[in-house]
Amino acid sequence: MTRYPGRLAIQQRVLTPYRAAFFDLLAQSCNGSLSVCAWLPRPEESIATTKKLQVAQYTYLRNLHFLRGAFYICYQRGLPAWLADWNPDALIVEANPRYLATPAAVRWMRRRGRPVIGWGLGAPPAPLSGSPPVFGKNGGRWRGAYLRQFDALLTYSRRGADQYAALGFPDDKIFVAPNAATPRPSHPMPIRPDKFSGRPNILFVGRLQSRKRIDALLHACASLPKDTRPRLVIIGDGPERPRLENLAKTIYPFAEFVGAKHGPELAPYFLAADLFVLPGTGGLAVQEAMSWGLPIIMGQGDGTNDDLVQPENGWQVSGDALNLSTSPPKGKSPGALENALREALSDVTRLRRMGAASYRIVTEEINLEKMVGVFMTALDYLKT
Repeated sequence: MTRYPGRLAIQQRVLTPYRAAFFDLLAQSCNGSLSVCAWLPRPEESIATTKKLQVAQYTYLRNLHFLRGAFYICYQRGLPAWLADWNPDALIVEANPRYLATPAAVRWMRRRGRPVIGWGLGAPPAPLSGSPPVFGKNGGRWRGAYLRQFDALLTYSRRGADQYAALGFPDDKIFVAPNAATPRPSHPMPIRPDKFSGRPNILFVGRLQSRKRIDALLHACASLPKDTRPRLVIIGDGPERPRLENLAKTIYPFAEFVGAKHGPELAPYFLAADLFVLPGTGGLAVQEAMSWGLPIIMGQGDGTNDDLVQPENGWQVSGDALNLSTSPPKGKSPGALENALREALSDVTRLRRMGAASYRIVTEEINLEKMVGVFMTALDYLKT
């Protein structure tokens, strides 16, 4: 793998635990090391953060949050001072126009003739994108101008790359680094029987919050024919747990809430499962599930999982079909999710084949090592 010869700096609004492993691995590919700056989210965001990096350096910058919803903006106090102290040879920033300190950081690097890479999801139509809706019909033109301050762009998916290119950013300066949360599997592909042992075993792992739509999963399972209803194991904790447990008692007694589990504690649950389901948004546990040879059903999101969950290893269910804005009425299933469950559980041989495809994807295509490799490729491109 190519190594970066200089000092690298990365700006983040917050530092999440799943990203720490990536930054530490990236730091090992930088001869001059890596410094990451970040701070805390708003309390209502319920985003888990960490204060520790093992290899990379971590600098706290205070986030000042203003406004809410579509008009939210953030100013990171001390960003230029951090750059002056670290004196990086290259800078990677979140390509989000809501972060008001970014232009000052770009100017600091420009005055010294050093490159800046933007890193983001893409640029879907406002108000879904980082651009506040006040830009109206000129939003696309404004976002294109914002992106042109960067020397290159990193994005999580081909969809994101296409959105950046549609705004006029040169395609040869856009690099797709699929969003990885785990390294290549160190264990062999699990071997599962060609028949279910009793009820099929469905697994969910994640924080129990409304956007995960576990209520939709409970309703969908309850709508399956009685003789095919699976055992549903729900791992995690969060503000929605009491409500979901009460809902399960009412409509789906085959659901088991086992609380939060981490690290090695999760392995027995992944091995015992036949299918991993995440009906809502987010959820990097999907990659860990794939490393244990599990097929996936998940809610369709912003494109970050387009390459991860493909027809050969799972199903993506659109948010509209899931009725994500409201809970489905009692006794009514969100049909798309129910249909995906029916299809998944109807053919065990196919399900095992899809699980093997999941294992191959995270082994060969989407893992931390591959993600670091794309970052190195982007940095190497800017040296030429």
